[in-house]
Amino acid sequence: MLQTLERPQTFTCHNGSKATLPFSQSEYDRRLTQLRQIMVDNDVTVVFLTSMHNIAYYRGFLYCSFGRPYGCVIDHARCTVISANIDGGQPWRRSHGDNVIYTDWRRDNFWHAAAGLFGPSRRVGYEADHLTIANHRAISAALNEPDLVDVSSQMMAARMVKSHEEQTLIRSGAAIADIGGTAIRDAINVGAREIDVAQAGRDAMELAIAKRHPDSELRDTWVWFQSGLNTDGAHNPVTTRQLQSGDILSLNTFPMISRS
Repeated sequence: MLQTLERPQTFTCHNGSKATLPFSQSEYDRRLTQLRQIMVDNDVTVVFLTSMHNIAYYRGFLYCSFGRPYGCVIDHARCTVISANIDGGQPWRRSHGDNVIYTDWRRDNFWHAAAGLFGPSRRVGYEADHLTIANHRAISAALNEPDLVDVSSQMMAARMVKSHEEQTLIRSGAAIADIGGTAIRDAINVGAREIDVAQAGRDAMELAIAKRHPDSELRDTWVWFQSGLNTDGAHNPVTTRQLQSGDILSLNTFPMISRS
């Protein structure tokens, strides 16, 4: 007789040691203290984050979903990221706090993990500007119709006031963007393709990030460089168009230091 293999819905994986995060522990503690005051002001006992920007801001972990849901549950004592099994121990290593991994063996394992972290909470803060209609229904079902309170605008307002550590990183990012701009200027020649010029700026910025921020993850640094007719939109993608004499040129440099 065949036996049914019982596969876990969730597990933890503390693989390796905690990595050096974008900011100090005191900076993350400062952010969490602000969020917990927002919780008090709204009479919620737990906050459920789903967006990349807020999970990165409060945890230091920047997820890459590939169609899988990610979340973070914060109460007055804990801060726990819910991540997909495909990422292994990386979310734990590169985050401030705990991590629970959900598996793909059952369809709703993500919500099973979330419900286990929510505990008996009946008032839950969430991001109304990010949670989809389908996931709104899923969280309502998983928690048996909780009272959901939108705290997204208050979190956004808190993020707008930059600490000394954040200002230091912003200045570093601006300096690295200038390095990319200089490389782009030097690569501009009649006959060069937009992609060739853009790659020169990107490569220069990635090398600068690796030198100035050796503990960071190198993620998706890029350049928008347009020429001629392609300059009619600021977000027009890079093409293989060759530069011509008299062209109007437009550029944007984006050094992604993977710093929250």
